[in-house]
Amino acid sequence: MTNARPIRVFLFDDHEVVLQGISAILHGGHIAVVGTAPSGEQGLEDCRTLQPDIVLLDVRLQGGEDGISLIKPLQDICLKCRVIVFTAFDSPTAIARAAAAGATDFILKTTSKDTLCAAIESAATNSTPRPDSQLKKLTARLSKRRLPSDINAPLTPREFQVLKIISLGLSNQEIANSLGISIETVKEHVQNILRKLQVKDRTQAAVWAVRQGFDNY
Repeated sequence: MTNARPIRVFLFDDHEVVLQGISAILHGGHIAVVGTAPSGEQGLEDCRTLQPDIVLLDVRLQGGEDGISLIKPLQDICLKCRVIVFTAFDSPTAIARAAAAGATDFILKTTSKDTLCAAIESAATNSTPRPDSQLKKLTARLSKRRLPSDINAPLTPREFQVLKIISLGLSNQEIANSLGISIETVKEHVQNILRKLQVKDRTQAAVWAVRQGFDNY
């Protein structure tokens, strides 16, 4: 990839060794690390000033801070930056939450240098995830709204879709973000799901969904 200037990357991680290691790996060439931070409080202000092209963001930061909760504030202060969640947590819930929050990609720390660099390059030129990314695969699965023929439940296609996301542990707001609908509409769908499945709460609905194998659809 040729660029007049390098792709400017900011790293959020609460482990100094990781920050130093990734900085060393990305040093030189067409990718430049312009800053690092172990927490949101410090990193958000730095990003406001530095305006990076790409942010590599861990799921868990210093003091147990939720990294995914920083995605929207980052996009508010860095209008052109793209966020890649870069973590050791291989969790469908984390992937779904990252997608709902607006992450461009989701990469595990076990990935190779070449894959990491390719993901950064892709994110710098494209707002959608790479075709082979875990985020792309999960969101494609969640977008399917056809109720499987072997599932005996009086759910509409949208209710089936919402229930799949509930089973991943996402909040109403995260469901609304991921589907592009209002939180009031999500609440209505949730109430309909609970009534139709004859369960008392979201937890019971999620258990029902997992037992039906919704994570495979």
